[in-house]
Amino acid sequence: MSGNPAVVMRLVASAYSVAEKAGAIVRKVLHSGELGIVEKTGANDLQTLADRLAQKSICASLSRRFPKVTIIGEEDLPCEEVQEDMIENGQAEEILQKSCPKEYEALKEEELVVWVDPLDGTKEYTEGLLDNVTVLIGIAYGGRAIAGVINQPFYNYQLGSGATLGRTIWGVLGLGAFGFQLQEVPADKRIVTTTRSHSNKTVTDCVNAMEPHDIIRVGGAGNKIIQLIEGKASAYVFASPGCKKWDTCGPEAILHAVGGKLTDMFGNPYHYNAEIKHMNSAGVLATLRNHDYYVSRVPQSVLQALKSD
Repeated sequence: MSGNPAVVMRLVASAYSVAEKAGAIVRKVLHSGELGIVEKTGANDLQTLADRLAQKSICASLSRRFPKVTIIGEEDLPCEEVQEDMIENGQAEEILQKSCPKEYEALKEEELVVWVDPLDGTKEYTEGLLDNVTVLIGIAYGGRAIAGVINQPFYNYQLGSGATLGRTIWGVLGLGAFGFQLQEVPADKRIVTTTRSHSNKTVTDCVNAMEPHDIIRVGGAGNKIIQLIEGKASAYVFASPGCKKWDTCGPEAILHAVGGKLTDMFGNPYHYNAEIKHMNSAGVLATLRNHDYYVSRVPQSVLQALKSD
């Protein structure tokens, strides 16, 4: 298989290396102390120099190697030449060695859409909550999230200066997910992870309706999905608009690759076609197991509040 890997596997292998490069950029900007923060729509919606540089690097690197793939990034940036040292040409060899799932073997570049969040958890990044920060690259085909890469630039940062920083998790539907140890919360425990900076009454009512034994409030959609697959949380509940397609595409693919599920609060799947609107208007509900239980617990008042989708 490795002689001539399918386009989708080559794209995932590139996305892996590109995400690692973006993670290095994110670390470098932090260590420089010059974050270059601007407010986009308000104090909870920030953009930093790291967001801008990481997105330029990701989009330029992927579009150079895969010119026909549609790439949609979070940051609204001007088209301009990117310096050569921002381009990542590497591909993860371990991914190229894997067999492509049969249904994706014949996919062409122009059928694929890539959703990019160059720095998920920007607010937390500016506040030093570095374990919340991720780089997200999702790959969609036919409106469905089929592959994803999550880089955690500061993984292990609490271990001090001797630690190797960063790790990259990846997955493809029908193949599995790699780079972490899959664990589950004990069946008799319900632990809900939810937003730390975008809460409101609807979000709180919905979380409480799940009757959780514990609630974890953290930043970053990618970070919350990692909590699900590493057995720290049973459900990710966010009953509010705010999350966008680039927040959920990559993480959803990884979650689905290990048997989990991500939907809106009504239990309906999100679509990732190029022309789709970017906002996940009907909230996000993600679980590793027992998705139907959590959907059934969503209060009617919450569904009414989200009906606008």
